[in-house]
Amino acid sequence: MTGLGFDPLLPWPIVAALALMAVLVALWALWSGLRGWIWRGLAGLVAALALAGPLIEAGVRSGLSDIVILIDDRSDSQTLLGRSAQTDQAVTELTQKLQALPNTEIRRITVGNDREGTLLGSAITRALAAEPEARVAGVIAVTDGRLHDEAMLPATAPAPVHVLLTGNPSDWDRRLVIEEAPAFALIGQPATIRLRIEDQGNVPASVAAQPATIRLSVDGGESQSAAIPPGVPFELKVTPDHAGQNVVSIGFDTPQSEVPELTTRNNSAAIQIEGVRDRLRVLLVSGEPHAGERTWRNLLKSDANVDLIHFTILRSPDNSDPVPVDEMSLIAFPTRELFMERIKDFDLIIFDRYSVRGILPPEYYDNIVRYVQDGGAVLVAAGPEMATVESLNLSPLGQILPGKPTGRLFEQPFLPRLTPEGERHPVTAGLPGAPGPEDKGPHWGRWLRMSQMQPVPGAEVVLKGAEDQPLLVLNRVGKGRVALLSSDQVWLWGRGFEGGGPQLELLRRIAHWTMKEPELEEETLLADVGRELRVTVTRRTMKDQAGPVKITGPEGYSQDLPLTAAGPGVFSAVWQAPGEGLYRLSDGEITRVVALGPAVPREFEQTVASGEGFTKLTEATQGGILHLSDGVPALRTVRPGRSAHGQGVTGEWIAITPREAATVTGRTHYPLLPGWAWLALIAGLVLIGWLREGRARAL
Repeated sequence: MTGLGFDPLLPWPIVAALALMAVLVALWALWSGLRGWIWRGLAGLVAALALAGPLIEAGVRSGLSDIVILIDDRSDSQTLLGRSAQTDQAVTELTQKLQALPNTEIRRITVGNDREGTLLGSAITRALAAEPEARVAGVIAVTDGRLHDEAMLPATAPAPVHVLLTGNPSDWDRRLVIEEAPAFALIGQPATIRLRIEDQGNVPASVAAQPATIRLSVDGGESQSAAIPPGVPFELKVTPDHAGQNVVSIGFDTPQSEVPELTTRNNSAAIQIEGVRDRLRVLLVSGEPHAGERTWRNLLKSDANVDLIHFTILRSPDNSDPVPVDEMSLIAFPTRELFMERIKDFDLIIFDRYSVRGILPPEYYDNIVRYVQDGGAVLVAAGPEMATVESLNLSPLGQILPGKPTGRLFEQPFLPRLTPEGERHPVTAGLPGAPGPEDKGPHWGRWLRMSQMQPVPGAEVVLKGAEDQPLLVLNRVGKGRVALLSSDQVWLWGRGFEGGGPQLELLRRIAHWTMKEPELEEETLLADVGRELRVTVTRRTMKDQAGPVKITGPEGYSQDLPLTAAGPGVFSAVWQAPGEGLYRLSDGEITRVVALGPAVPREFEQTVASGEGFTKLTEATQGGILHLSDGVPALRTVRPGRSAHGQGVTGEWIAITPREAATVTGRTHYPLLPGWAWLALIAGLVLIGWLREGRARAL
């Protein structure tokens, strides 16, 4: 690089003044008629130029190598059916060919997995920004073309961009697409899931006409099936049967074909529907006014999600006092409407110190029994009446009660305690302030009265009272549940008697257990998903031991996970999942489905190789999109502005554009003329001017 510079011997204003003076002198000579005026003016200007110190500046140039950016896609979709081998071969050959070119460097960028999918657009943009634009000779991407950040691709590039696609022309895939699914649904009300089956790629004719058999199960239960053709939207009805998370797993059988589909990872999906109750409807029947009656009412009315109907029997039918009935009751007890016509509307029926006094006929009790067997819930809070002939046990309801009264009544202080089963059962496990085995330290307050009970076979005694007799007994009857509290003294805890106790928490747990709240299930398998796919697996059971959990995942993954004791009736382990997807956990009795991340990662939504996302960029840079199934293309060099890909005699080729970039490593300065030359030039001009004027005078 060569140029002209100046190093003035005097300040620029003085040099400019001298040049102006030379011009003025020349103009005066012209006005005076002197024939040598032009030579005198030139002499003055040359003198001013000499004082400006003109220099010749020469730069020392050093050539720079060309840069070729090689994008190596190693995302999960590149592991399908031989694509890894294609990628390895293409990257190796291209590296050798580029290294054979003179003055060429390679910038290899590896794109791996990301939760957002394959971010090729961002990788190319960052790679171009990191290199000088004048040195980039080409961009070559070895990929299946499935990128998930197309908006991040640059609109153009300073050199040709080529995309070499992995895969084969015969590739095809069938996948499950969930178009619409609810996040919440009412318990017992059907929710609609909208889905379709989508075929991609070169689908075999035998498969294209073959409908897919959809299989659906909720919480790993019994599956239902339906056949639907590809491309047709289909609606499935799912009814959540419990509160909390209902995991709906949907999948279809792999179609049989001579050419297998690319992957089965997108043949299934998991949908998590949170089951919510519209409102909890509770019927509370108090047999008589008593000190603990308001305890139940306060508990149930404190929950805004509970619709409570409460009746207190103030007078039995056989009472002989002369007060008219219409003056004793605000409204008549609508027994037929509640226990015959609308009994299924209730989620829970509570009998609080209720005595059999002829208010309900036997067929009403029979209907309550059927209500429980069909999935209803009954809670009995018994008082002294349970030990008398007016006991509910002597009614048809007695056949479903978890305990049978002996007729003995304990009227003495006693301390409620957890049984070994109670230490494991979620209704009573972990209650704050529970007394220890030796009664040391603060503990619950005592109760003063209870009835003696004999638990029925299969029932679970979780609290014991006076003389270690059953105090709280739980049992399952058919599809429903029944709880029996053999004392009416729980209100003492609410009043703080002898320090009180967890009254509201205990009653809340009892009520919610009868209504099948998932968090209070005594036999359950839980999976808590944490960061980086770490899963805490917890098995809660009433047994002394819990076996290993078998984990089955996508692509045939299987593992047995042993559990260790984490507390009474609780066994757990921490498991590191190998990747995202749908996993099934089972210990032989309970099965649970867990979705880690999306059931179908973005990498497997679109699996057939395609370069559509790169079309605009390759066209703008005169690059090309080629298939590696035809072989690795030859590599050439072309001038900028020429087409950078084509078909040759030996096959397809791609090209890069050498940029011939250089950098200046130093500068040298040379005076335009040496000093003596400037003096000679000035003197020569003055002499010519003098001679011209002298010749004019001679004439």
